[in-house]
Parts: sequence; C-alpha cells; structure tokens
Amino acid sequence: MAEEQPAVGVTPSHEAEVGGLGVRRALPQRTRRTVGAWCFVDHFGPVGADLAAAMQVGPHPHIGLQTVTWLLEGEVLHTDSLGSEQVIRPGQLNLMTAGAGVAHAESAHENASGAHGVQLWVALPDETRAGPAAFEHLAELPQVGLDAVTATVLVGELAGIRSPARVDTPIVGADLAVAPGDAAIPLDPSWEHAVVVLDGAVELDGVDVAPGALAYLDLGRDEVAVRAAAPARALLLGGAPFGEATLIWWNFVARTRDEVAKARDDWEAGADGFATERFGTVESPLARIPAPEVPAGLKAR
Repeated sequence: MAEEQPAVGVTPSHEAEVGGLGVRRALPQRTRRTVGAWCFVDHFGPVGADLAAAMQVGPHPHIGLQTVTWLLEGEVLHTDSLGSEQVIRPGQLNLMTAGAGVAHAESAHENASGAHGVQLWVALPDETRAGPAAFEHLAELPQVGLDAVTATVLVGELAGIRSPARVDTPIVGADLAVAPGDAAIPLDPSWEHAVVVLDGAVELDGVDVAPGALAYLDLGRDEVAVRAAAPARALLLGGAPFGEATLIWWNFVARTRDEVAKARDDWEAGADGFATERFGTVESPLARIPAPEVPAGLKAR
C-alpha cells in the first residue's frame, strides 16, 4: 500500500422520486458527473410492502447506456422491447444494454414483501453506444472474501474474481457485505472509485459514511480500508476515467443535443400505440411515460 492515499471525499445524495418510490440519487452530481463510466446511481428503500407496491415505472426509452439493477430486498419485474420478461430477486443481476435504443418497464412484483436496492447506469463508449440492444440476467455471481468483507462482483473484476456480466468499458461494481471488523479492499490506482453505503454505516480510511452519501476515492489509490461496528452493506463502483464528454438528460446518455432531440422525437412518434421503429414495443399494462421537451441550451459536460 502506498504511504499516503488520496483523501475520501464525501458528498450528499439528493432526494428524488421514480415511479412513486423515493430515491437517494448519488450520481450524477453537479460537481461530479461520472465515476469511471458509472453515470447514474439511485438508491431506493428499504420500504415495506405497501410502499414497495408503489414502484410502477411504465414503458420508457434509453439510449447510450446500460442499466444495472441490484436488489437487497424485494422482487422487481423487468419487461423490455426485446421481448424479455424477467423477475429479479436479491443476489441476482439484471443488465440491459440500450445501444441505439431500447424501451422497458419495471414494477414491484406482486409477491414483493418490501423493496431495497439500487438502479445504476453505465455510459457506453462510442464503439458500442449506437449498437444493438441486449439484455442479460445472472442468477448467480462470484464472491470473494476480504477479511471482514464478502464482496459479490456484479461487473468487472475485483481481487482476481471476475463477473461474467458484459462490460464495454474498464469498470468494476461490487456489493460489499461488511461484518464487524476490518478489511482492505484492493483498488486499481489508475482508476477512480466511489462507495455508496446501502445499509448501516462504514468507515473508509477512518471517515464515517452512512446511507445518503457518495464517498469518492480519487486516482492513485491501491486500496481502501473498510471498517464497520455492526453489519453493513455498501456498493463499490470504479473504472478508468471516462474520457468522452457525456450529455445525460432524462433517460438518455448522448454526446450532443441533436442526438437527444432525435431520440426524444423517435419516442414520441409512438405515443398513440407504444410501438416505434427505433424503440419497439413493451408488453406492459403500465402507462407509457412521455418525454419532456428538450431544453434549448442542453450540452455535453
């Protein structure tokens, strides 16, 4: 380990609502748009069955990104324009690649007793962001023990353990189940990383981090010390700095306002019957979500 590690920078999430469920949005932030290619992090719950049932996100489109869904509690039904219909449960991974265009809907499954999880986006690079859409569900994921931490590798590689999930840029995403005690999580010093606490509280290099905050770990780190006084759960995200300017607006990740406006118009072209040439049809009883107007001054950052 290097003698001096960059400081842990903790910034608060902001409150939002998605599909009737309150979320804590850790990314994007005004001062930080991405961590590696990770560009969106919504942490929802924990809530009981009554509030979980409010999670009803009707058909909506995506371009230029991957959606990553990870649950700690509950069951969510995913339906998309590729014909996928998949219930996701805790410990399983849903990964949808939007490419040039895909649409999907998500809702709490009728058997869900509660809801707690995280919805993430990964910005796609120029090589694949205009490519075909795809969906994969992984019922089992690899784990690695790191002293007081059991890490489940969602995407990428951690401590020599690699997930079979598709990756289009150099990234890592791992669920950290932290037992009381100490651990050291190895990091790639050429990457930036962040930790989002999902349950309980942890110390990162002696800095307290609780749910509702993003802890940023800058370049130059080869590990981070993790400690918890009681069982906790956290999400480690990291990757090579994303060198492409991104424009994140509504459900789109693009490069220019023209790309966003075209995607918006293509989605609205299917307003009467859901189906569009670009985004297809989602077989869902939920109401289609219309796109807002694109702001005039929108530009990549």
